[in-house]
Amino acid sequence: MSTYFTRGFELPYLYHDLVNDRIQTLHREAEEQRLIARVRRVQRARREVRRANERLSRALSREV
Repeated sequence: MSTYFTRGFELPYLYHDLVNDRIQTLHREAEEQRLIARVRRVQRARREVRRANERLSRALSREV
């Protein structure tokens, strides 16, 4: 009978641990998604700078 009570007491703790693990996983995934979004913004900005430099170079070479 004591085994039943021990398992009964352990169950809420296991559930609590599972919930905490899931929350931590969601936080990690959210941070990964924020990092991916930042990397994409930087890549897009670099492409825009490269294109702007190319346009400027073409415009300057036409003037000469």
